[in-house]
Amino acid sequence: MSAVQTRPLGAQISHMLKSRGVEVIFGIPGVHNQEMYRGIEEAGLTHVLARHEQGAGFMADGYARATGKPGVAYVITGPGLCNVMTPMGQAYSDSVPVLVLSSCLDETAARKGQLHQMNDQRAAAETVCDWSEMALTAPAAYQLIDRALTEFATSRPRSKHISVPIHLLEAEAAPAHALAVSATLPAVPSAQIDLLAQKLAAAQKPLFIFGGGAVGIQNVDALLARWQAASLTTYAGRGIVSPGAPLHFGAYLARESSVDVIAQADLVIAVGTELAEVDLWRDNLGHSGELVRVDIDPPVLADPQAAPFAILGDAVQVMAALDAALPDERTAAGWNAVEVAGWRKRWRSEVDMERPGILAVVEAVKAATPEGTMIYSDMTQFAYAATEVWEMDRPGYWHHPYGFGTLGYATPAAIGGAIGRPGLPTMAIIGDYGFQYTVQELGAAVELGLPLPIILWDNGKLGEIEDSMTRAQIAPNAVIAHNPDFCKLAEAYGAYAAAPKSLEELPEVLAQAFKADRPTLIYLTPQTAV
Repeated sequence: MSAVQTRPLGAQISHMLKSRGVEVIFGIPGVHNQEMYRGIEEAGLTHVLARHEQGAGFMADGYARATGKPGVAYVITGPGLCNVMTPMGQAYSDSVPVLVLSSCLDETAARKGQLHQMNDQRAAAETVCDWSEMALTAPAAYQLIDRALTEFATSRPRSKHISVPIHLLEAEAAPAHALAVSATLPAVPSAQIDLLAQKLAAAQKPLFIFGGGAVGIQNVDALLARWQAASLTTYAGRGIVSPGAPLHFGAYLARESSVDVIAQADLVIAVGTELAEVDLWRDNLGHSGELVRVDIDPPVLADPQAAPFAILGDAVQVMAALDAALPDERTAAGWNAVEVAGWRKRWRSEVDMERPGILAVVEAVKAATPEGTMIYSDMTQFAYAATEVWEMDRPGYWHHPYGFGTLGYATPAAIGGAIGRPGLPTMAIIGDYGFQYTVQELGAAVELGLPLPIILWDNGKLGEIEDSMTRAQIAPNAVIAHNPDFCKLAEAYGAYAAAPKSLEELPEVLAQAFKADRPTLIYLTPQTAV
């Protein structure tokens, strides 16, 4: 019998991750976590060198959203972990499976003044993720990794953090055991499905609200047509229902007057959505009929939008079971397609009035974007308008930092997405201020030769904050900063840059960017549309 091959634990962790299906690691090596790098090449993992740990975390997030696989980041003790906490918070908020593995000091109570020392690194990370644990033995490290990967597959996926003491990473360890089981989501009780089917069959004006947790549902258009149900989506749920569906109200859930539509429904079924502040921008959904909630996360079902009837389960499974339980035909026809179209037109006009001049640019970018492009956007007025009016023809292809709402997300997240989808189109949309949060990740994109168009919207200020201050009768303050020459800055990193003088030039510029051998910064301003 051959002896078990031991390696330093840091190397064994890489081998374990590879055996569990992980293919890419995002991170930055340092003296504290260098043992984690000992096994990367030997295990057959690809490592992407970020320029900042925040970039590594956002890349892991973007990769996870693009592939459906966990995004994994390696960071160092102390400042490395602090730098990745913003991406961890974003992944937690948006239900993205991101696993951060960090080194940590062996002891912090008796010794002070150590390199990268924090008082309580584990507790600090716990404030922005699902859970944060420190492994004190090699078996504990393996068990925690398997726990994270299993929870990603069986419950609401949210960021998790595992720290491993430096001496433990350096110490010899036996390999992790092979994973003997593959966990799956529990089935929804048939009695609940039957009751929901009865409610839907009896409703005269049923309305579905789909969120980001429902992106995997198949044949939604056909189901809604057969059930003669209307629909709304959150921003994250765009594309679940086709833009041409006659009873689809679009992604205008956050419009104040959407309550007038929702109040008409005698049954509202909210599927895979928190109905959170960033979904509604009001305290209440506005329903007068019965509300049903379908969600995989128990706390969601007991939130301020609590429903008398709720189903704890996966949206895809519930909708498939519901379709099988419903009769073939429904006779109710309470919604009017002409009225639905009228509401959509009204809401689009509201967006145009609130953000004058932006919709023309949005439409020009949309028209020039190839089918099947995955888009990552940032906290910028261009994206705020686009997430309402840009109708997606497929779900899960537009990613935005909805909940945590951090600046600087789009560029590194799009890099991660492009790595996860080689040969397929990926694009970033970011504002002048947010771009400067993570501009250094252009270096990683150039290094990788990614054909990544980055739409940079430069209105020369923090436009959304200026507008908010004005509405609050506060004299706008600290909303304008000196910007660099963004095109020259991109070229300094080795990227391409283009500044179309008109929207007519945009199709050719974008076409070239999607075929390029490196990223292209596409600089747009309000004057571009004039």
